[in-house]
Amino acid sequence: GNNITLGGLFPIHARGPHGLPCGEIKKEKGIHRMEAMLYALDQINSDPELLPNITLGARILDTCSRDTYALEQSLTFVQALIQKDTSDIRCSNGEPPIIRKPERVIGVIGASASSVSIMVANVLRLFEIPQISYASTAPELSDNNRYDFFSRVVPPDSYQAQAMVDIVKAMGWNYVSTLASEGSYGESGVDSFQQISREAGGLCIAQSLKIPREPKPGEFDKIIKRLMETSNARGVIIFANEDDIKRVLEAAKRANLTGHFLFVGSDSWGAKSSPILDQEDVAEGAVTILPKRASIEGFDQYFTSRSLENNRRNIWFAEFWEDDFRCKLTRPGIKIDSEKKKCTGEERINRDTAYEQEGKVQFVIDAVYAMAHALHSMHLDLCPGAMGVCDKMDPVEGRLLLNYIRSVNFNGSAGTGVLFNENGDAPGRYDIFQYQMSNTTIPGYRVIGQWTNNLRLNMEEMQWSGGDRQIPDSVCSFPCNPGERKKMVKGVPCCWHCELCDGYQYQQDEMTCETCPFNMRPTPNRTSCRSTPIIKLEWHSPWAIIPVFLAILGILATSFVVITFIRFNDTPIVRASGRELSYVLLTGIFLIYLITFLMIAEPGAVVCAFRRLLLGLGMAITYSAMLTKTNRIYRIFEQGKKSVSPPKFISPTSQLAITFILMSVQLLGVFVWFAVIPPHTIIDYEEQRPPNPEMARGVLKCDMSDLSLICCLSYSIVLMVTCTVYAVKSRGVPETFNEAKPIGFTMYTTCIVWLAFVPIFFGTAQSTEKMFIQTTTLTVSMSLSASVSLGMLYIPKVYVIIFHPEQNVQKRKRSFKAVVQAATMSTRLSQKSNDKQNGETQNKIEPDRTQ
Repeated sequence: GNNITLGGLFPIHARGPHGLPCGEIKKEKGIHRMEAMLYALDQINSDPELLPNITLGARILDTCSRDTYALEQSLTFVQALIQKDTSDIRCSNGEPPIIRKPERVIGVIGASASSVSIMVANVLRLFEIPQISYASTAPELSDNNRYDFFSRVVPPDSYQAQAMVDIVKAMGWNYVSTLASEGSYGESGVDSFQQISREAGGLCIAQSLKIPREPKPGEFDKIIKRLMETSNARGVIIFANEDDIKRVLEAAKRANLTGHFLFVGSDSWGAKSSPILDQEDVAEGAVTILPKRASIEGFDQYFTSRSLENNRRNIWFAEFWEDDFRCKLTRPGIKIDSEKKKCTGEERINRDTAYEQEGKVQFVIDAVYAMAHALHSMHLDLCPGAMGVCDKMDPVEGRLLLNYIRSVNFNGSAGTGVLFNENGDAPGRYDIFQYQMSNTTIPGYRVIGQWTNNLRLNMEEMQWSGGDRQIPDSVCSFPCNPGERKKMVKGVPCCWHCELCDGYQYQQDEMTCETCPFNMRPTPNRTSCRSTPIIKLEWHSPWAIIPVFLAILGILATSFVVITFIRFNDTPIVRASGRELSYVLLTGIFLIYLITFLMIAEPGAVVCAFRRLLLGLGMAITYSAMLTKTNRIYRIFEQGKKSVSPPKFISPTSQLAITFILMSVQLLGVFVWFAVIPPHTIIDYEEQRPPNPEMARGVLKCDMSDLSLICCLSYSIVLMVTCTVYAVKSRGVPETFNEAKPIGFTMYTTCIVWLAFVPIFFGTAQSTEKMFIQTTTLTVSMSLSASVSLGMLYIPKVYVIIFHPEQNVQKRKRSFKAVVQAATMSTRLSQKSNDKQNGETQNKIEPDRTQ
């Protein structure tokens, strides 16, 4: 009663040809693994510490590498648990029959192929028999709801995928393609790679390609061509069988793409030389992955000492022997073929044939030990102090045993820990290789790191095509430069276009450009904003030099006229020109020239106030004085036509009074404006804001808009126009009243100057130099109009005073009456001559009686 039996499932035979369940014997994957289980049981049974006084036995079945056949076989394990009703069966003597109960299996070690394990696990869970696999790596077996009694001492393929994702991340790649052989291994590997990369984020799959089971000619060239459609994705994750790997490499070589693709291979590539035979240069730099495995020395000694005599317990051993040594054993009643030699029984493994331990032997041993350790813990808990199996462990309860299995933790046959996670999976332990040819004595796979739940990679030891140490890129889009924003490509989070922030925008964050505030402009690299430099009209600018030069000339000329007039204050010419008004007029002209300096001076509250005050005032004074003059002449002659008495307000005092009244209207307007909007400076950022922000400037100016500036001058313009009208009207006055004609000319010229001024002033409103052009235009126009007044009215007089003093003498005095008569004479004359049709002139001129 101290025996506990474990089931074992091994692919002793390959799957049979059509119609037959089983084919030829599998020496390594079948016999080696099965013997490993027997070896482990021997070790445990002879170990006094582990399960003392309990013997473990085995019931081993052949799966023939076929899931359906394995299912039929595994029903043997559950037979013991199916209660047969034998109540109605009686022996001939009336006794109840003695039915030999089939041996009860408390746990199963096995299945190699994942498809077989899945099939068997479905049945064993119904009967609550725990199962530990030593070779099934399919990710779907991790599903603890469907395969709850299934555990394994090998890591699932999804850990490989996790390791590959970690490798890709460590290289800094974010855009890779995947390539899988059709079938469970390749497709589930790529599926878990995609799922894990999706969960990890920051990794995009460019293309996911499948290699068909039966590839047509040219299929691999087509695959390479498709991979080149996303040529930025140089990393290629490959879950494929050896033949497919080899043909992919060949196709890459044919396409002349040696060194372009950076392969990351799964354990089917591992450290094998067959896939890369003759394609070493294409495979250079390939990173591959292989579960850590060790060779168990104790097993080698055990297995090589097996012989036909000492290994009767293995019913397939004779078949193995025949196959391994290529000989025939004699059995009763079977004739021996003459071709095959007869087995002697003296052959020895590893002496007469080559022997290399199969890779999964370590895991078979670990699986058996895991079961033993679980039973040991269970025994300690349920039967403390009992020598063998006590009642509580007879029969062993499956669900309880499962709990013990899941909580084992011991050092396995290779010295690494054996334990299970909540899904019954063993921890992943992988070696990471890179195939290197350059800078090494022998080309080959070199261990560059390992993965045990997390990645440890020696970047220094890696090298790529041509011995390059620089890690190559496999990214969809390179990072944007400063000042560029990412414009994502729809549906692909790793791809974007870089868009320069243009105009007055700066890069606020990776994704957005933001416009700078109105008083700022972006820095040259557009990562932030800086304040716009502020400019004003400088004295040394050409825009300022010309007006200043004109103004200085004008001021000198005006001063010269004033000084001359003061020196010759009592001479007839000066007196005749109406001294008081002349001085007022010259003051106005002086102020007009002066305004140039205020317009160019740096704006400040005081400067702005004076600008407002003087801008219109100089012109208002000048044109008020001129208007008073022309108006006076006009009134005198109009009056003279009607009566002999002189008109009112023609004395110098009253003329001054009229002039000051006209002037004060302008002053009043300016003071009202001062009250409503006190003068201040502003910085205009809109004016100089061209498309290129480097050229942007803030302009410091007074708070006078173009409109207010025109309003300021408008009164002067009204005066000017009125004055012109009077000048036109009184143009026919005799030469002696020489003021009328020059004033007329002055007014015509001034009007032309101002007519030219308006389009220049408003036409340049859009230009970047707007302020400078407008200031210059304004000041030059004003200086010109002042110069015209000065030149037409006073320069001739000064000329006469200085160069022709002989003309500067008292003319005979004429009374008002005489003036009027002279005027009426001339008008009559002109009328008469117009009336006469025959062209005769009438010369009856009355003598001037008032001499």
